[in-house]
Amino acid sequence: MAQQTVTSEDFETLLMDSFVDHEPLEGTVVKGKVVAVEKDLAIIDVGLKTEGRIPLKEFGAASKDGSIVPGAEVEVYVDRVENAMGEAVLSREKARREESWVRLEKQFENEEKVEGIIFNQVKGGFTVDLQGAIAFLPRSQVDIRPIRDIGPLMNVPQPFQVLKMDKRRGNIVVSRRAILEESRAEQRSEIVQKLTEGQVVEGVVKNITDYGAFVDLGGIDGLLHVTDIAWRRVNHPSDVLSIGETIKVQIVRVNQESHRISLGMKQLQADPWEGIEAKYPVGAKFTGRITNITDYGAFVELEPGIEGLIHVSEMSWTKKNVHPGKIVSTSQEVEAMVLDVDPEKRRISLGLKQCNDNPWDSFSDKHPVGSTVEGEVKNKTEFGLFIGLDGDVDGMVHLSDLDWQRPGEEALVDFERGDIVKAIVLDIDTDKERISLGIKQLVSEGLAAETGDSGGLKRGSVITCTVTQVNDGGIEVKLGDTEMTAFIRRSDLSRDRSEQRPERFAVGDKVDARVTQFDRKTHRVGLSIKALEIAEEKEAVAQFGSSDSGASLGDILGAALKNRDDE
Repeated sequence: MAQQTVTSEDFETLLMDSFVDHEPLEGTVVKGKVVAVEKDLAIIDVGLKTEGRIPLKEFGAASKDGSIVPGAEVEVYVDRVENAMGEAVLSREKARREESWVRLEKQFENEEKVEGIIFNQVKGGFTVDLQGAIAFLPRSQVDIRPIRDIGPLMNVPQPFQVLKMDKRRGNIVVSRRAILEESRAEQRSEIVQKLTEGQVVEGVVKNITDYGAFVDLGGIDGLLHVTDIAWRRVNHPSDVLSIGETIKVQIVRVNQESHRISLGMKQLQADPWEGIEAKYPVGAKFTGRITNITDYGAFVELEPGIEGLIHVSEMSWTKKNVHPGKIVSTSQEVEAMVLDVDPEKRRISLGLKQCNDNPWDSFSDKHPVGSTVEGEVKNKTEFGLFIGLDGDVDGMVHLSDLDWQRPGEEALVDFERGDIVKAIVLDIDTDKERISLGIKQLVSEGLAAETGDSGGLKRGSVITCTVTQVNDGGIEVKLGDTEMTAFIRRSDLSRDRSEQRPERFAVGDKVDARVTQFDRKTHRVGLSIKALEIAEEKEAVAQFGSSDSGASLGDILGAALKNRDDE
């Protein structure tokens, strides 16, 4: 056989043919045939000198459904016609990506759903086959709530939403949760439109919190607030409800925009506050149970759904500034009086102390003004002493009522807490809960000696006084040799208006005055010089004649005064 000679022109032609046949294949997608499957590799023939090898995982879901078998036709991407080992470098993943990328970009721009299959689990999530392109599904985007078993979702065609696409890096991120939320929102909108306020529906308790319970109404949740569970006080929703329980509720409010639904259970029962004023009239006494104690008082349940407040000021007649928890305890049964009822604000004011005798009234009955009492010095203040008395009440001795002869500040030093002392009741004000006491009033011997009356001063008696102070309104005087003082008003200084001038008197002057008022209980004295002058004039007229006899008033008074001097 003759040897054929290849000329340089023939070689050049063959070389050009080779470039024409092979160079355009690189970087393109071509059809190939599976000639064999070895372990995790598929051997693909695309009509080149040698076959290429592609990992089965690049075929996505097809690698697991049995469709990659010898003889099957597939489209692959030609990376290189021949590598250093003489094999074609092929990629199914790149082929699929090239095919689907344009389609996915359009769907992403139009915010359209894409269909895919979850076929493998990777770190942080799952891989999804989007009909040729491999996308990443983060674990947080699988469902609205965490899913423990994802098995039922694997290898099942289902819709996804593309969240992110990066062509340069070849990354695609998808979400199944976004599809479910959109579907749920549509479903919620339909359900909300069918609900009306006042409607009664059934629901299932899905979750319980401190402030209420969430109830599933068949695709949408409503909030049953703790205050709407029952008319009575509910400390925690779990005391009444349990998860999974089916309950009847009333639609209280529906917000069509936010899809928020407020529910109520107590609204299905009769309102116990209707006719409340007739059931609990002011002044009536009722027995109830303490349900809650606060700094400002205690709440009493009178019946299920009806609570009243005993304010701290209405708890005890005598225990002031004491925390309510030291007077009553939770769950304690107490008797209380209705003080006020407000149906509009749903408030009942109760009083605990009103069910017991008022110790101030009791004290007043047993110890009227002027009586002598005995008690312990409870406290010393800058303005007097507080004395503990019968009935757990206190009386106060003002500084001015401690001693006749010494200033109150000096007399106060003689007393200490715990001392047992006697005092006279000067005044009782039951409304203001005040009792005024006097210690110096126990001493009246000076008065009796001065007036010559064993019973002390009496109205109409005359006493010699010493002026101790002069002011525009009158004069202050000291009675006899005692330290008792009294005030003679300007109008009582003389029967003549021209002589009713306080400046006529000086400190130290001796004056006679008539007792116009004397309270034996409090030892308070009223004096008048004017009254003495009028009394003396009447007496003189009676003894020495009248102006009708021809004698002048001056003659009669002169005779009376001369007669008194002779005596």
